[in-house]
Amino acid sequence: MNNVLTIKILKMIKNSFILIVLIFSFISCKFSKDESNISKNEVIKLDNLDKINNERLLLLQQKCYACHSVTATSHDHIIAPPMVAIKRRYLVFYKNKEEFVNAMTKWALDPKLENALMRGAVKQFNVMPKQPFNKDEIVKIAEYMYDNELEKPAWFEDHFNEEHPEGMGNGKGKGRKLKTN
Repeated sequence: MNNVLTIKILKMIKNSFILIVLIFSFISCKFSKDESNISKNEVIKLDNLDKINNERLLLLQQKCYACHSVTATSHDHIIAPPMVAIKRRYLVFYKNKEEFVNAMTKWALDPKLENALMRGAVKQFNVMPKQPFNKDEIVKIAEYMYDNELEKPAWFEDHFNEEHPEGMGNGKGKGRKLKTN
């Protein structure tokens, strides 16, 4: 008799457990639907934003990373400053997105010594050679740079802090002399 009673009690516990799990599942689904205030239009906008960001990241990688490498093993193995360094420098002078994008675009389309913000980089690498860039693509790259955190080489922070112990500026990195072509 005890075995039959034990089996009935176990079945009741099992059925109660299943019922409780179902109730909690239903409640959690209901709450997650109620708490979500994102409409289908907003989801579509977020998807479009992701597509736009991915397009801009791809342009940055294709047009810039050949020279502004994020995979170089050290500062001694690069031919141009990393894009994260460029972004930091431009943000010192151009706080809002429009000014930042305009300045980056102007520089990339027509780099000139007298317009260089990164005097230390110019001393190290010379002025960036003029490239046959498409203005719309450069604008997209600059917008991506402003809006997103950029990849940085593993060595970057240590090098940056070594070069700029008192902050950025004035082309005083390691006492290099400005190169003129």
